Amino acid sequence: MKYVMLGTLGRDWLGKQRDRTKGARKKLDELGITLETLYYTQGEYDFVDIVEAPDAEAMLAFSVWYAGQGYGRITTMPAFAESEMNAAVERAG
Repeated sequence: MKYVMLGTLGRDWLGKQRDRTKGARKKLDELGITLETLYYTQGEYDFVDIVEAPDAEAMLAFSVWYAGQGYGRITTMPAFAESEMNAAVERAG
């Protein structure tokens, strides 16, 4: 399942970007989550990632781990392809 991750950076980690991303990528790999796209943004969120995760529990585990490291916070949302949306509309009747 694809997910969109909207993230913020913890103040203490702003100057340690490489360490933060190295740790995060390692944890994603351990949880079987594939990082497909990463964009840094300005505004309410500091980055937007598109990932492929084996299940919702893996995403929850990553979010809890990320916050526990003091890296910041993550909001996750399942992401559906257009074909999946069309199938859902058909199914809904």
